[in-house]
Amino acid sequence: MRVLCYDCFSGISGDMNLGAMLELGIEKSYLTGELEKLNLKGWELVAEKDQRHGIVGTKVTVRQIGHDHSHRHLADIEKIISDSQLDEEVKKLSMRIFMKVADAEALVHGIPVDRVHFHEVGAIDSIIDIVGAAICFRALKADAVYVSEVELGGGFVLCEHGKLPVPAPATAEIIKGIPVRKGGVDFEATTPTGAAIIAALGTDFRKTHSLSIEKTAYGIGHKENPDVPNLLRVSLGETNTEENTGHDAIQLECNIDDMNPEFYDYISERLFKAGASDVFFTNIIMKKGRPGIILNIICETGRADILKEIIFRESTTVGIRTFPFRKDTLVREFTRLNTVFGDVVVKHSYLKGSEVSVKPEFEDVRRIAAEKGIPVKDVYNMIVSLIGPKK
Repeated sequence: MRVLCYDCFSGISGDMNLGAMLELGIEKSYLTGELEKLNLKGWELVAEKDQRHGIVGTKVTVRQIGHDHSHRHLADIEKIISDSQLDEEVKKLSMRIFMKVADAEALVHGIPVDRVHFHEVGAIDSIIDIVGAAICFRALKADAVYVSEVELGGGFVLCEHGKLPVPAPATAEIIKGIPVRKGGVDFEATTPTGAAIIAALGTDFRKTHSLSIEKTAYGIGHKENPDVPNLLRVSLGETNTEENTGHDAIQLECNIDDMNPEFYDYISERLFKAGASDVFFTNIIMKKGRPGIILNIICETGRADILKEIIFRESTTVGIRTFPFRKDTLVREFTRLNTVFGDVVVKHSYLKGSEVSVKPEFEDVRRIAAEKGIPVKDVYNMIVSLIGPKK
């Protein structure tokens, strides 16, 4: 299984993450070309070699050309991403990262998520950092992301709402459930953007991980510190697929018998955007013969707290049951298949090195069916015939 391993001993920011991704082998020209699909003007991606404490890496700066005075809401961000020509999976992952920030800001300020007013994270540089993270993750084709203990930093940070203690309130909400430490450096080591990236991508947050490392890269931050180098270390490697196809996960569930059923679709959509692996509903009969629903959510261990908050805020439940469990999965690989309709993502699943399942990603099938006016079953069968038998 292909794994990205984040060692955030000096925190993480959006530009540090992009620096590490370029060091891992993502071509700057490729990244810039993909980012241009956002159709945003007034930015330039600058990447340069630098070092901290004798360790060489890449420092990325997103330069704004002119002044970006736009204070964007979530709907503005969604429109920029949905109207772009980016890959659908990149769009979804980008929005998952933004939703981490939106949910945290909504909680901090006590307002609905659609009224969240992005300040720093709505600026062009943060949009580039977040969408760039999604582009790079997709390009590296990682099956999992391991995250070690995250340094938050210390002192105070100046932001739109004034001088605030580190971690900033939004960051403190985003990293709930993720192992952290504080005070290793006297500045904001982990930004809201950096926190959202690892919260959205991370699948395993243990302190130690076992993998065979192929390459290690360093993204350089913009701070100088005499004691701890301002670096983000990211390794790309492989785990033993026969022994490491499982990980810890969480199941959340609650009983609901007094809610407008029209709300379920909206709640489900919010939970998926916030990082739920699966959301499903079970019909039940509750006390006094009342029909009810069990709302079930499967998620990674680091995402349980934010999902609970969404459930409590959006539904009528007053209690949630939490069950930790072991989740075993097949090793997955994604490839691109060229068809008369354009490129289609194909998912391959393996057991002990042998392919046991292969199928097109349904989002691509649905998109083609809608664009071409062809029945979805015909599109699906046509693509399956092009894929051919399992290898």
